[in-house]
Amino acid sequence: MEIQGTGSRFVCYLAILVCICCLWSGPAMAGTKVLSGSPVLSATVSGANEFSPGTETTIPVVIQNSGLIEFEFTYPTTLTPADLPNTAKLMTLTLSPGDAPVTILSDPQMVGDLPGGDQMMVYFRSRIAPDAPAGSYNLPLMVHYTYLAHADQYGQDSLQYYYQTKDVTLDLPIQIKPEILLDVVSLDTGQIPVGAEGFVTVGLRNQGHENGTDAVLVLAPAPNSPVQPSVGSVYIGDFPAGSVVTVPFKVAVSANGEAQNYPVNLTVQYKDQNGNFIVSAPVVIGIPVSARIAFDVVSPPPEVTPGGQHLLTVEYKNAGSSTVYSAEARIYAIDPFTTSDDTSYLGTLEPGETGTAVFEVTVDSAATVKSYSLDSEIRYRDALDNDQVSLRIPVPVSVVAPTGFQALLASPGIIAVIIIGVIALIFILRTRWKKRRS
Repeated sequence: MEIQGTGSRFVCYLAILVCICCLWSGPAMAGTKVLSGSPVLSATVSGANEFSPGTETTIPVVIQNSGLIEFEFTYPTTLTPADLPNTAKLMTLTLSPGDAPVTILSDPQMVGDLPGGDQMMVYFRSRIAPDAPAGSYNLPLMVHYTYLAHADQYGQDSLQYYYQTKDVTLDLPIQIKPEILLDVVSLDTGQIPVGAEGFVTVGLRNQGHENGTDAVLVLAPAPNSPVQPSVGSVYIGDFPAGSVVTVPFKVAVSANGEAQNYPVNLTVQYKDQNGNFIVSAPVVIGIPVSARIAFDVVSPPPEVTPGGQHLLTVEYKNAGSSTVYSAEARIYAIDPFTTSDDTSYLGTLEPGETGTAVFEVTVDSAATVKSYSLDSEIRYRDALDNDQVSLRIPVPVSVVAPTGFQALLASPGIIAVIIIGVIALIFILRTRWKKRRS
């Protein structure tokens, strides 16, 4: 009887243990089934959504999924799906300009999955039209995505997913600010040579939609440019939309410049309708710089002889692209030359025109017969009446041996014979003259 009672108690204990194990393992095998919920998407611009006309910019777009799970239940025999119905999967975003004066430079972007309650940042390159009217615009943002419509369970271990694709168009609001936008309508740079000054006259139109006041035009050179403004800012006052102003800027080109176009930036600083000082987007203009004014000697080398005084006739040509005024040539004598008149007036020389200078030089009698090079320069006034001096110009001069009577005079022995002959002739003539008188 005791053995039978002991066996009954063992079976009872075993049954209780099995029940406890079943209760313990039940929650671990339970699953969740979602009965409602779907993605709810919205789009906004991160930060300020104001953009300036005529600029290329990046629009940072925040995509938010505010879809919620409204109802779900948990049951021990239910399997939990891998995806939730409020997750937007495999999203592709396409930003379009709509009726806004905007060009979208970015292609459609695949951004992946966005669970409910999360957000992500997407960037789109865009260009605002230069003549974009100020105002509010909505950019259509088309979103293509897939989501879990429902999942059917078969048995204890199988789920079949049913996905659907959806296209939604979200409005992305932006603001285009009213600003002054410069448009170059005329440009007169004349001929500005290296090492000189000149005027750059620019005609500018306000093609923006802002009426600026207390406006100041500013000309700024590129870094390390040889073109520098002598006066870089000009006050123009009121600058209403659509108006045109013509402004001269005086610029100087340093001596280390070259003959080419150099860029400069033009901006306008003004006060907007709210009283704030604004600087417009720059416009770039090119200033053509011509070669430095130069002169060439185009006459053949003059020939001189030792021991003589000569007039050197030198013809100079204006080899530059600008007219020079009140030009005056000067020559520098070197041994064996000396000069008592080293300057000669040339006057006005147009590009390609020549002028003749005459210098008086004396050649030492001991000069070696060979070719010499004398330095010369031309001082002149440019178009702005600035005093300028050219680089040194070599003047070739040939010292040649004397010929003919000049060669006889150059020989000391021959000169002595001639003197003796002249004295003898005078003596003979005098003797005869005395005899005739007696």
